[in-house]
Amino acid sequence: MSEHATTDIDNADVNEQLHEFIDQLTDSEPYQRFIESQQQLKADDEAQQLIRDFQQKQQQLQQNGFDQATMKELRELQQEMEENDTIQDVSHAENELIALLEQTNAIISEKIGQEFAQTTGGGCC
Repeated sequence: MSEHATTDIDNADVNEQLHEFIDQLTDSEPYQRFIESQQQLKADDEAQQLIRDFQQKQQQLQQNGFDQATMKELRELQQEMEENDTIQDVSHAENELIALLEQTNAIISEKIGQEFAQTTGGGCC
């Protein structure tokens, strides 16, 4: 068997295992909770409005510079978002999924002997 044929077989095996991993990941509880929470967020008009208002105030602050009144409104909106059950569900589900992905990254990084992926942070809102 030629080296090229062996490489093709190895690549096919890796590709198959990758698809199995993706299937397991998308079947996992953290992923399923994340998807469900995203769907609930899309269906929650109040939560959507809070997010839009918050983002609008952020843009206003960035465009117009620091303004005490806008900062106060921004803090109030942030407090409302923190008290919104749907937004909190999204945040918790996102954190659980991130933890799973970080754990996966750590295992892959250990096996290959170098950092596999960089943490980019994030958030739902």
